Amino acid sequence: MTDIPIRPASTLIILRNLASEPQVLMGQRGSKAAFMPNKFVFPGGAVDTADSTIPLAQPLTDKCHASLQQDSTGPKPETLAIAAIRELWEETGLILGAREPWNDAPEDWRGFADAGFRPTAKNMYFFFRAITPPGPSRRFDARFFLVNADQLSGDLDDFSNASDELSHLQWVSLNEARSLNLPFITSVVLGELSGLSEINAPISVPFFKNQDEESLFLRLHGSQQ
Repeated sequence: MTDIPIRPASTLIILRNLASEPQVLMGQRGSKAAFMPNKFVFPGGAVDTADSTIPLAQPLTDKCHASLQQDSTGPKPETLAIAAIRELWEETGLILGAREPWNDAPEDWRGFADAGFRPTAKNMYFFFRAITPPGPSRRFDARFFLVNADQLSGDLDDFSNASDELSHLQWVSLNEARSLNLPFITSVVLGELSGLSEINAPISVPFFKNQDEESLFLRLHGSQQ
């Protein structure tokens, strides 16, 4: 059996109305998608090589930075954050950015820059990590970031600039989201979200670590091992 490389990936969980009727942004992958077809997921995807060349206007918190480095030999924390922001922009058309000029933005980010923004990790929190299990045609080491919808710019219900990678983009109540056709890990993440009283950096980050020999559920506290 051929070993399948584990690719780094980043995802953004966007919550709104946490204090009243919490909703999360989700979309459905296509029926012909090579990975998790027809499943409802948060915006996200694989880290691109170019993500490491994009600067953040504002950094991750020290705590999130340290947790992202723990038990990791992959991309830098800043690269993972950029990948999540880029995927959100591509898949939904929504912007997580600081209002600053960006005259030398690369082509893939030109629409983002033309709107008057640079990507920012301010109030963006590392919330969950999962390595997908052996078996599928693709495997990912996915980091899930959490953001309050108030941090986004523009109309939160306007997905007219979204790519066609996700369909049925919508804000789903946390009470209803778990009844959708979900990947197992997404269901676990939704369970973690259900107990939130505020959007902030967690004391520790759940890490679902699937290995060939065993599956572990760990906690990342931000200290190097």
